[in-house]
Amino acid sequence: MNDSLPDPADTPERILILDFGSQVTQLIGRRLRESGVYCEIWPFNADPARIAAWKPRGIILSGGPASVHEAVSPVASPVVFELGVPVLGICYGQQLLCHQLGGAVEPSDHREFGRAYVEIAADCALFHGVWAKGGREQVWMSHGDRVTKLPPGFRVVATSEGAPFAAIADDARHFYGVQFHPEVVHTPHGAQLLRNFTHDVCGMTGSWTMAGFRAAEIARIRAQVGTGRVICGLSGGVDSSVAAVLIHEAIGDQLTCIFVDHGLLRMNEADEVLETFRDRFNIKLVHRDASDLFLGQLEGVTDPELKRKTIGRLFIEVFEEEAAKIGGADFLAQGTLYPDVIESVSFTGGPSVTIKSHHNVGGLPERMRMQLVEPLRELFKDEVRKLGRELGIPETIVGRHPFPGPGLSIRIPGPISREKADILRKVDAIYLEEIRSAGLYDAIWQAFAVLLPVRTVGVMGDARTYDMACALRAVTSTDGMTADVYPFEMSFLTRVAGRIVNEVRGVNRVTYDITSKPPGTIEWE
Repeated sequence: MNDSLPDPADTPERILILDFGSQVTQLIGRRLRESGVYCEIWPFNADPARIAAWKPRGIILSGGPASVHEAVSPVASPVVFELGVPVLGICYGQQLLCHQLGGAVEPSDHREFGRAYVEIAADCALFHGVWAKGGREQVWMSHGDRVTKLPPGFRVVATSEGAPFAAIADDARHFYGVQFHPEVVHTPHGAQLLRNFTHDVCGMTGSWTMAGFRAAEIARIRAQVGTGRVICGLSGGVDSSVAAVLIHEAIGDQLTCIFVDHGLLRMNEADEVLETFRDRFNIKLVHRDASDLFLGQLEGVTDPELKRKTIGRLFIEVFEEEAAKIGGADFLAQGTLYPDVIESVSFTGGPSVTIKSHHNVGGLPERMRMQLVEPLRELFKDEVRKLGRELGIPETIVGRHPFPGPGLSIRIPGPISREKADILRKVDAIYLEEIRSAGLYDAIWQAFAVLLPVRTVGVMGDARTYDMACALRAVTSTDGMTADVYPFEMSFLTRVAGRIVNEVRGVNRVTYDITSKPPGTIEWE
């Protein structure tokens, strides 16, 4: 972000989270934002001068996969402990806190991974109103090392079978450490523990609101764009839709949206995009039907990653063609979210380079000669939905289940054709229609159909059929990091399967996928 522009996070009530590589670091930020506290996640090796200049009211050290005994293990800058603000270490963060302040950490012969229980040994500011001395509480552990000696000034406030110092406190300096992960839903009262740290220990009031963000971001967009012109790639998904409406509210007709239809959208989605943004919001919108081009280039492509890259490449080519026709644009708007930014600077590298390859988080190619406008850059997905509702965007868009940029292409394993896409569109529409009719749409995080690359023999009426099979999937999730199967009633599945087989020519078998999503994966698809 340009430091000369108004900052939507310009509030003294802010927490800094230093990322040591945990797969759930983002969840710490989500929990804090949910309680009205603004926070940012920076790499553990962020410039100490930058940390001090940001003036956080508190600092949280995340978990991570390293061991403090490794020669190249990440450490926290001494400035973290010298600023005079409260510090909370989580998992590896707790071990690091002890290691750097004079305690001891050793490999454990009793590792703890998954559900565990802690015994509350003493009262503590983190536990106020949540855990009482003498109680036994469920938490989520993930550690092979453990603290074996406390630094000077610390006391033990909770223990577990595998961690004699499961929670520790230095009340004078307001330094705290927990071996477990309070940010995950598997620690039932974890969000309240984090709230106690931010509100009680750090003195936050929870004053950061989406209405305040909206006003500040509009001012920032106007300051950045001035009299310039902005183009925005509109997909019809939540992120690009909210970004487009927010920017239009800031600069009006200086914004032009380009909607590229690659032929792999859901049923009637193109019409919905045109109606919503042209008619309801009066946004200048260029619509390019490039379905023949995309489907032609995808013919014979079976590798899902190559499908993604092909669609990404073609999208850029078509988008640039349409942008050239408009001419004179100074800025490109995109719906970059905070997780994209976090993953792009993760010290561990990880899979995010591949998974997020369709984002220009680091900037645009020089040949484009435009600057980026990223109004959602500080927001998580659930916050984007809240902002969309604040802006009056229809619930059919802001409440929509996640839908990948490559659309139906990765829901058609094997070769793609227009016929297969049309079949899957119909199956998907029936499935979602029944989910909505049953009042289940908002209870499900994501539901979709997959057209399987097999044909099966069946009997319909008095004739044999040799048609395709499809699979249905539905999962629940609170954070997008883990997921569980949605437990449909058998009567619901029977009704949906009956409609699909009877109404969609080309499908004679329907299955329901009951796999769950393991912790640590970043995207479901």
